[in-house]
This record gives sequence, structure tokens and C-alpha cells, in this order.
Amino acid sequence: MKHGILKNFSVFEIVVVALMAAIGLAIKPVIVPLTHMITGPLFIPGGAVAGGFYMLWLVLGAGLIEKRGVAALIAITQGVIVAITGSFGTHGIVSIFTYSLPGVMIDVVYFLIRRKIKEPIDFFAAGVIANVSGTYLSNLVFFRLPLVPLMLSLSAAILSGGLGGLIAYAVCKKIKEATGGSDEKA
Repeated sequence: MKHGILKNFSVFEIVVVALMAAIGLAIKPVIVPLTHMITGPLFIPGGAVAGGFYMLWLVLGAGLIEKRGVAALIAITQGVIVAITGSFGTHGIVSIFTYSLPGVMIDVVYFLIRRKIKEPIDFFAAGVIANVSGTYLSNLVFFRLPLVPLMLSLSAAILSGGLGGLIAYAVCKKIKEATGGSDEKA
């Protein structure tokens, strides 16, 4: 018997949430060092550029499941895993908040505008929302960049997040085509 937030999700959907969280965490240590080579000399945190490519898993999960709270659930799952394992940095309990905000922001914005993530513009905007909110919070908590580097960082986050959202759209579309366009429930 399921309680709380999980009562609205099937076992299949919970597996998708776990898979999106795991892939998002697995890709981060590969993508971030590569982007640091480009962003380091520009004094832009690498996560602003790399974020679009690991935040896309939040957007993809929300697009596949099409239920409120999915992006937040994926992000919170990531934050808890990072806090418990101590992986991907040593920020401890703060990781729960820094990882959770992007998913929560996606869900809050789409709740307020009463839309689901279905169209390419929805995926693009969700990627931007996730990456900009994550980049801005990381700046507040860790970096405290001056205005000009912060604006460069947020601009990079917009571009990277939007591109990540469009990649999520393409993947979501292919998955739905391969499964007959149905929302499979277990």
C-alpha cells in the first residue's frame, strides 16, 4: 500500500523516476569536467553549461509521465542520493536543496500556468527553468559571482537548459512513438 506523494504513481512510473534520477547523476561527472575546460577561462561555473545536459532528465521524466510533481520527485531523489552517498561534492544536506530546486521550479511553473510538458516549447522552457534556477541557487550558496560573470553564467544556463529541453523532447517523442504513444501504466 502506497502512502503520500507516491500513491499517485504506478510502479512503472516510480521506476522511471528512479531511472531518470540515476541517469542524471551518472552523466554529471562525465559532462562537468568537459565543460570546465571551456568555461573555466571565462570564469563561468561549468555547471551552468553542463546543467542543461543533466537537467534534461528532469524534463524528460516529466514529459514521459505527465503527472504533477514528477520533476520535483526526480530532483529530490537525486538530492537525497547525493547527500547520503557524499558523491558529486561534499555539500552534505545542502545538496538536497540545491538538487531539488530545479525540479520543484519546473513543477511550480507548470502548475501555475496549468500546462503539461508536451510541446517543444514546453520542453525548452522547462529546461531553461531547471538550469537557471539551479545555476542561480548554486551561485547564491557556493560561488557568489560578481554581476557580469553571474549574467554570463545565467545566459549560458538559458542556452544550455533550452538545448537540453529540446533533446529531452526528441527523446520523449521517440520513446512515445516506439511505445505506440500510450502512457504505459503498470
